[in-house]
Amino acid sequence: MSLYRVNFKMQLKDLKMSVKRIFFAKFWVLIVCMMLAPSSVWAFDFTAWDGLVKKYVGPTTIAGVRIAGVNYAGIKKDPAYAKLIADLKSFSPSKLKSEKDKLCFWINVYNIMAVKMVVDHYPVKSIKDAGSLFGSVWKKKVGVVGGKEVTLDEIEHEILRKMGDPRIHVAIVCASVSCPDLRKEAYTTDKLDAQLDDQMQRFLENRGKGLHIDRSRGRVTLSKIFDWFEEDFEAKGGVLPFLSRYAPEKDRSFLKKGDVDVSYLDYNWDLNKK
Repeated sequence: MSLYRVNFKMQLKDLKMSVKRIFFAKFWVLIVCMMLAPSSVWAFDFTAWDGLVKKYVGPTTIAGVRIAGVNYAGIKKDPAYAKLIADLKSFSPSKLKSEKDKLCFWINVYNIMAVKMVVDHYPVKSIKDAGSLFGSVWKKKVGVVGGKEVTLDEIEHEILRKMGDPRIHVAIVCASVSCPDLRKEAYTTDKLDAQLDDQMQRFLENRGKGLHIDRSRGRVTLSKIFDWFEEDFEAKGGVLPFLSRYAPEKDRSFLKKGDVDVSYLDYNWDLNKK
């Protein structure tokens, strides 16, 4: 064998080894990057939802109550809405890595699906009209997430409530006047705590549906939500102590007293339309 051929084979062998080293180096860099990547890489993109609520949610007043009204007719016609619903069908929630990612995802999904329930049956006077004598609207299949049909009841009670954060009750919106207002932005993992705190504060500032205090009678009137889900707040110290952290500054000491008469506002199930 000539010296030329020997050198050629050695060079070829060295070249193959170099290619392998480069390949494995890039492979491990990719693996490390994936491990260190923020959880948002795995999260669903709610940009379309963010755009929809910014465009179709705005202030209005129904039955004397200030609310964030929703233009359901506008949402129904918007191509971004149809794409959002289609994208949720193919996204697998199993991709979500952290508890905060999951909490954020399912809060947004609940709100989207509540809107979808109304849009699918629009026009209606109340979301309850989408139900029937044979089944409540909350237990009715409303849409598909990750290839699985879901109900509003499942999202709220089987997923969100089990995550142990009672602030969800001012974030998920059942398309009604007495519900908390639909936020004019999507919930995001990086801002979630601040968004939930702000939602609670805004809800309690609304005397028409959140919190009303009559000091002369020593009476606190709350949203019926705090009665229905009292046990969720008990796990965090009780309804009034919990709310005292978020109520208007002038009301916090009164709520901490403990010896007050608590009553609840009538719940208005009329549609929160604009």
